[in-house]
Amino acid sequence: MKKAKQAVAAYKRPSWDEYFMSIAELAGKRGTCDRGRSGCVIARNNRILSTGYVGSPAGVKHCDEIGHEFHTVIHADGSKSQHCIRTSHAESNAITQAARTGVSLEGGTLYSHMTPCYVCAKMIINSGIKKVISNMDYHAGEQTKRVFKESGVVFELLNNKMETYTNM
Repeated sequence: MKKAKQAVAAYKRPSWDEYFMSIAELAGKRGTCDRGRSGCVIARNNRILSTGYVGSPAGVKHCDEIGHEFHTVIHADGSKSQHCIRTSHAESNAITQAARTGVSLEGGTLYSHMTPCYVCAKMIINSGIKKVISNMDYHAGEQTKRVFKESGVVFELLNNKMETYTNM
């Protein structure tokens, strides 16, 4: 009796962007602030150069241990938003980790959970990163998008969903 051949579903291998974004999302699970469990990967030529996640400086207590350190920002339109300033953002942590080990980020691509903040955007530009891919948007990301465009950093937003948290 002949055995029938079974059709095997073709495996869809993730693109490099999908691969690095999934690693960035995984890195975010190390985050130590429940308002920002975001991660970041910086890659060049399909190789990881550095990773980072939202967390307090080394040796300093984390939000998850002692609570948030909130700062109120008053925007030009008069609206207010709350930001936890106890931790460093995933992007700045990835950049400083590369600096600590002498890794150049020149020409790299940064993958992040959401549009980087304005401070991180300036660090990204000054570190020589040429492309940023973000999964979600950030409510205060307009300055970032403007400075990326002005500096020539390519910015790609994968979806138009806005990241939100409690007590924004």
